[in-house]
Amino acid sequence: MKAAARVTIIGMILDAVLGVIKVIGGVLFHSQALVVDGVHSFTDVASDLLVLGVMRVSRQEPDEDHPYGHQRIETFGTLLLGSILIAVGAALGWEYLIRLFEGGADQVPEWPVLVAAGLSVAGKEWIYHYTRRVGQAIRSDLIIANAWHSRTDAFSSVVVLASTAGAMLGWVWLDLLAAVVIALIIIHIGWKFTWDSVKELVDTGLSVEDTEMLKSIARETDGVRHVHELRSRRMGHDILLDVHLVVRPEISVSEGHQIGMRVVSGMRDTLDNIRDINFHIDAENDEDEMPTSEALPSRQDVLQTLTRHFGELPVDSRIRLHYLRNQVHLELFFDSPDKTGGITSEQVRETLSGYPWFGSVRVWIGED
Repeated sequence: MKAAARVTIIGMILDAVLGVIKVIGGVLFHSQALVVDGVHSFTDVASDLLVLGVMRVSRQEPDEDHPYGHQRIETFGTLLLGSILIAVGAALGWEYLIRLFEGGADQVPEWPVLVAAGLSVAGKEWIYHYTRRVGQAIRSDLIIANAWHSRTDAFSSVVVLASTAGAMLGWVWLDLLAAVVIALIIIHIGWKFTWDSVKELVDTGLSVEDTEMLKSIARETDGVRHVHELRSRRMGHDILLDVHLVVRPEISVSEGHQIGMRVVSGMRDTLDNIRDINFHIDAENDEDEMPTSEALPSRQDVLQTLTRHFGELPVDSRIRLHYLRNQVHLELFFDSPDKTGGITSEQVRETLSGYPWFGSVRVWIGED
């Protein structure tokens, strides 16, 4: 947070100084393009103030009302910044486009305009690299967006340099044309920020390439039979994932969880900005088959059915249930032959065959 505030304040001071130089220089030395470039610098000041406010809120720790954190506030700030750029660029572009068609360029820019534009290019290119480096280090899309906003100021100053040189050589109209071009640059960058923010706010997922890469990592993890329903969304610079992993139905819950943890580790090693991975362990692929119905009997229901037909099961017996292909498959475990209570797999199979939910049964008997 301190690094973000420091680089933003430095950029804001630079923007304010350059904005004053360019607006005054444009007015005094007859360059409409430099004036628009100066206004562009002042929008940088406004965006810097916005960034400072948004960063303070968005970097707060998660709380009860915002368990995933406050990064979406940063996304909203980027959206607001982009909207400001579009509005400013459209207003300036329209004004100078009208003047261009009306032939309003009648004064030739003077050489100090070249000096002001050159200073702007050098200053803004430096602050762009500095800000972008900090944004990447703290993983902030808003700071990175602000860095690109600074670079558009450098681009527009390059346009001022070219148009001023052309105007001084006799093509006076180039100055107004450059003002329109700079306004279009402002609109383009603003649209990019706005559209990217909208896509994030409506939970647009990762690219097809990144999604397939994550699926491949999961599929290659030992114990995973299939991967489906990998869903993703962004929150600021962070990525949130939901993934369903199909494993062998006979394994234990803990082994299934361990397989899921290995998948999580592999994905995090590939993309370091994954904030949270919610994995679901499936015993069968319900994309290809009808999902198991929630109407199947519970463990308590199955035990009651067995008790009704065979009496109370022996104290040391255990039962394991597998819910597969919309049926319940039973495994009964007894410590020794004399503790089965006379229950055999054939008896259970014959007795429960009339129940539509019954799939199969296995009886396991240990040795004394």
